[in-house]
Amino acid sequence: MFSRPAAVASCVGFVLIGILQSLYGPAVPGLREEFGLSPSGAGLGLSLHFTGGVAGVLAFNAIHSRISNRALLGASYALMAAGGAGFALAPNWPLALAAAFLAGLGFGGIDYGLNHLFAVGFGERSTAMLNILHAHFGIGAVLGPALIAWTGPDGYAYAFGACAVLAGALILCTGGVGREAPAPSVSSASAASAASAASAAEKPAATGGLLSRVLIGFLALYILNVAVETGVGGWEPTHLETVGYSATVAASATSVYWLMMTVGRFLVVPLTLRYSPERILTVCAAGMTVCLLLSLVKGVAPVAYAGVGLFIAPVFPTGLPWLNRALPQAKRAGAWVIAASMIGGVAAPPLLGMGIEVSGIRAVPWLLTALSVAGLAATVWLIRLTRRSAA
Repeated sequence: MFSRPAAVASCVGFVLIGILQSLYGPAVPGLREEFGLSPSGAGLGLSLHFTGGVAGVLAFNAIHSRISNRALLGASYALMAAGGAGFALAPNWPLALAAAFLAGLGFGGIDYGLNHLFAVGFGERSTAMLNILHAHFGIGAVLGPALIAWTGPDGYAYAFGACAVLAGALILCTGGVGREAPAPSVSSASAASAASAASAAEKPAATGGLLSRVLIGFLALYILNVAVETGVGGWEPTHLETVGYSATVAASATSVYWLMMTVGRFLVVPLTLRYSPERILTVCAAGMTVCLLLSLVKGVAPVAYAGVGLFIAPVFPTGLPWLNRALPQAKRAGAWVIAASMIGGVAAPPLLGMGIEVSGIRAVPWLLTALSVAGLAATVWLIRLTRRSAA
């Protein structure tokens, strides 16, 4: 599916989308000065980016069967190049928002396309490769704010312009991507999936409800985990300041949390070659829950939040191969899960904010623990459902 240079270029592509997503927040002061915006108005840039991302995932999934993998990735990079350049050069805010949506479309295409192709294109190594891919997204998310710090908020146009140039260069690196996925290897896992698919074809009425519940389970798992991920990132600094830490310590601890998400994806790679995704995700869900409970203890709260980042890191990339194995006949399942995770990332922070208004800032760990426990329950439920579908 991928030549070695194409695999490297794909990792660079995930660095790019990590940078692009992380630029909007640090660029807000520059955007407000350039266009005379309120804080909420400046925040629309990221909202339009995510809206375009969801649309891009669903649109490219819908047309993927009619275009080649290379065309999908090339078109996505082209949209990001056009959107990044448009955002950098926009003379007014409406055109900048249109450019953010355009860049989001390309973002969604790369997010869907590379996740899907890595999930099916590396055989037994797909879980490991997906974790490596997502670790590079984390690298980009760290580099984005650093880039704005270097240019200054007023120089945000240079940062977005650099993203546009990189996206344009990556169009030239899609030649090493195969047109079709390789034939699956004959292993116990693939044999079980084939048997499950054959059984579903023979008895659709009996299995249709079960398969629907499996998809619902994966949607719930991803939405809940993204809610925890964004919830910690958004509310950790406020919680730490409330319990007595300085603003500097709180901000540094939050940076460490995001860094641990990148480190965790690299660390889990050798484990994916020895253990099943189900076992890894169960341990991750349990570990997140324990760490969130420990964050209630002031003396260890920053370290506990870093632990949450370590345990949540493998969830998104490790779950996709499990999804493809559990639902081999549902070609659009991955796209729906990725789109749902984006929606969850947008909806979770304000919903958590409503809960915090009622319960207070000190309740942040309890609210996040409730989400983590629900994610653990969804994981256990999925294990039972997928075993029944394979039986």
